[in-house]
Amino acid sequence: MKGLNKMKKLFISQPMRGKSDETILAERADAIQAAKDCLGEEVEVLDTWFGNFDGKALEFLGKSIMMLAGADIAYFAPGWQDARGCRIENICAKEYGIHRIEA
Repeated sequence: MKGLNKMKKLFISQPMRGKSDETILAERADAIQAAKDCLGEEVEVLDTWFGNFDGKALEFLGKSIMMLAGADIAYFAPGWQDARGCRIENICAKEYGIHRIEA
């Protein structure tokens, strides 16, 4: 149907090392709200929380970049500059033309 705006797909990049699942999920909820507030619209949040994924950090990053490829917008949560995975995701978003919101 023409004229209908498609909901934008949101990718969340956030530091996770050394944080509990509860802290990560709370920060994720804050990031979703911040992105909605910044955009002024609802978003479809890509499910990039791999809480039960048992693998190496680089495997997590690979999965995340695959998800980033499907995003319209990437939100970088506070502290992203200090997390190597987040920095790599930011570079990928920039280089591939994905709109970025940096907290």
